[in-house]
Amino acid sequence: MLPFGIDENRIEAGCDEAGRGCLAGPVCAAAVILPKNVIIPGLNDSKKLSKTKRDELRQWIESESIAWSVAMVWEKEIDVINILNASIKAMHVAVANLDITPEFIAVDGNRFKPYPNIPHQTVIKGDGKYLHIAAASILAKTHRDAYMANLHTEFPMYNWQQNKGYPTMEHRNAVMQFGLSKHHRKSFKTTDPQLKIWPSKNH
Repeated sequence: MLPFGIDENRIEAGCDEAGRGCLAGPVCAAAVILPKNVIIPGLNDSKKLSKTKRDELRQWIESESIAWSVAMVWEKEIDVINILNASIKAMHVAVANLDITPEFIAVDGNRFKPYPNIPHQTVIKGDGKYLHIAAASILAKTHRDAYMANLHTEFPMYNWQQNKGYPTMEHRNAVMQFGLSKHHRKSFKTTDPQLKIWPSKNH
């Protein structure tokens, strides 16, 4: 069982994001405040869990957390402010939207910008070390996956239902064949350098 948090004497929010390395779609962040002494069997880093388990845990987290919030920063803004800044912005918005203001923020990873008037600590691989960060990783992942699966109905050629916008070879080949959609991040390199680039109009 993972420890609850870094400092159990404070109201502590765990934060994480999903979709940072994707070619398409938003980056999604979540903030979660869990009850003290909580027991959540199987709660761990979302990447280590099956989709079925993640969806099951999402329901528990959303019903039993003291507070939770999910926020997205969209493709056009990612292209303007870059993906790191977009990820941090999404986490800030998620914290701001919590029903309860935390006294401390625990953030997965090693990059974060101070949130006004609330101390924080970054934790490398924190989604596998603390329950509240693991919970945030699950909410960020499941909410973003659901959004991308919904987009799939409009853009089935990219198979976002399966790859969720990540740079699989299938996704890159679809970009080669069909071009970029309005949901692709234009600042990202969407074609594999090993693949032949489609002809430009000037050649």
